[in-house]
Amino acid sequence: MKRILVFAVILSMALGVTAFQCSSTEMTGAKLYIQQKKYDKAQEMLEQELAKNPKNDEANYWIGFIKGENDDVEGMIEAYEASSGVSSKFAKDIENNKKYFWGKRFNAGVALFNKASKATDEDTIKMFFDKSIRSFNEAIMCQPDSAGTYLNLAFAQMNAGKNDEAIPTWKRIIELKPTSDAYAAVGEIYIQKAYDAGDDKTEAEKNYNEAIKILEAGRKAFPEDNIILRDLSNAYVGANKIDVAIEAFKAGVAQEPENKFYRYNYGSLLLNIEDYASAAVQLQKAVDLDAEYMNALYNLGVTYVKWGAKMREELEAKEDDSKEDSSKEYLKQFELAIPPMEKYLELKPDEPAIWELLGKVYANLGMAEKSKEAFEKADQK
Repeated sequence: MKRILVFAVILSMALGVTAFQCSSTEMTGAKLYIQQKKYDKAQEMLEQELAKNPKNDEANYWIGFIKGENDDVEGMIEAYEASSGVSSKFAKDIENNKKYFWGKRFNAGVALFNKASKATDEDTIKMFFDKSIRSFNEAIMCQPDSAGTYLNLAFAQMNAGKNDEAIPTWKRIIELKPTSDAYAAVGEIYIQKAYDAGDDKTEAEKNYNEAIKILEAGRKAFPEDNIILRDLSNAYVGANKIDVAIEAFKAGVAQEPENKFYRYNYGSLLLNIEDYASAAVQLQKAVDLDAEYMNALYNLGVTYVKWGAKMREELEAKEDDSKEDSSKEYLKQFELAIPPMEKYLELKPDEPAIWELLGKVYANLGMAEKSKEAFEKADQK
């Protein structure tokens, strides 16, 4: 997911009101030190002033200015908020300075991100991404409604492997400037968390349901987005909501009939509920779209095998004279299973389980020699 980010425009920093008005000795001294860029001494004088007069809006403003100059963005914001809480006298300067530091920290985050993207050493990559994340967070302190900053932060977090931290970032983007990518990103993180839960079914179910919740909202906002539909369908399957998943994939096929993945997933779900005739149609279409789509080839073969086996069971349960004619029907299904399974094994011959299944199909069709060869290959793997 590495990418190169773009830089923002840096604005100039406002110095604010600098005229020497009637003020205390501490304020007068602080301003002189600020003009001389002796910020440590200036801060000392300002803190003395605030100890006597904590509601001094100007002293808080200059404290914020100094903290900004010292790259203490959090301290700067805190001091500016204290100043604004007293009066709006410095509101324009505060806003300009926040924009200035937003641009400065945003650009620092971009530069660090790009360094991480170009680095090869894992420790160096991690260091640059972590610094990039910190810079983007500081930029957000200055401009909390900047969707672009959150977007870059999300990319930095995910590249750093901090997907849990990226979730609220993507959700904030959805609040500020909804995009289909943002919905899909959150859904994919939750689905991955569900996969990672392994045998912990409770944790997996929780994450699938979180994915479903965000992706359903995304589908409502962006009903034509195929990625959201795909991920939502997969989340339904993971949460064992098969009926809902079938409807979702059915909609996907209708929306994008030439999408082999939708055809495969829809067909596989139909196979799962033993609707073999419908499953065969969808899986065959997936194979038609990609003759080497191995998952579709395998499931198409399995569909015909299970379909034939079911027909044989039904035939064996009958007690009339129609058995002979019916036997031809289930044998036809076994015959249809051969081409996709042989094609699969042509692409991936080291699959003993599939050789064994194909051997059974051959045997049912009375193809003794081919059956023997298939079982031998299964034993050799």
